[in-house]
Amino acid sequence: MRHKTILRWQAVTSTISATMVLVLLGILTLFVLTAKEIRDSVREDLTVTVVLADGIKPADAHSLENRLMKRRYVHHVTFISSEQALKEQVESMGIDPSEFLGSNPFCISMELQMNSDYANADSLKWIADKLRHEHGVTDVIYQKDLVDSLNDNLHKITIVLLVITALLSIVSLSLINNTIRMSVYSRRFVINTMKLVGARWNFIRRPFMLRGMMIAIVAAAIADAVLYGILYWLKGNVPGILQYITDGNVLMTGGVVLGFSIVITLFCTFVNVTHFLRMREHDLYK
Repeated sequence: MRHKTILRWQAVTSTISATMVLVLLGILTLFVLTAKEIRDSVREDLTVTVVLADGIKPADAHSLENRLMKRRYVHHVTFISSEQALKEQVESMGIDPSEFLGSNPFCISMELQMNSDYANADSLKWIADKLRHEHGVTDVIYQKDLVDSLNDNLHKITIVLLVITALLSIVSLSLINNTIRMSVYSRRFVINTMKLVGARWNFIRRPFMLRGMMIAIVAAAIADAVLYGILYWLKGNVPGILQYITDGNVLMTGGVVLGFSIVITLFCTFVNVTHFLRMREHDLYK
């Protein structure tokens, strides 16, 4: 009875330890996946302005708009008529330049949002050169310094997140391994007795592996439940951030937590049981 109680207590403590580590890993995994969505969204907010020639026919301008919408590097096109440009100028500056110039000084233009894969300096330079050869286009404007700065910062953030993920994975491996090692250590004499009566190593390992599998699944299920609870809390308190958290990323995070839990737990169990199987009897008392 006492032996069963000890085993149950060890299983509970192992599950709790693994769950805490998996929750942290799950949060970081979801953050990394969400960071990609945020990065793509920020890149797609970069605007490339295409200025059209003065006097171009609206039909020709709309024809160019339709052609640009079909380009693989274009995410969205906003058509700005000369009248709309004048109206926006009056609203922002409070001055109507047509009153003292005698005519509308603004030309038809288009604002392009690029697909995130093309929102970098090299691609934008190639796209701008290509657009300048389009009929009716007089200039293509984008903020090169802003693009360079944005991509440089996003690159640094990605590296930092990957380094943190790697470090947390190592810490997780160490904590789970230590927990399992203590659990196997407490049963080292049972392992030695089974070995003395001629049991095969695989036979001795099997109950430990099955127990480790159950702990891994239960810990992953609890960790996923905690993560979904955090997302539910965010939905009610910080709804804006959920626009970047997709259902696919949530499911992927749950899969990563489950997969990591099973693989690491089984690996650590196998290594630790094998370690005690190889020990000689007099070493078990150290």
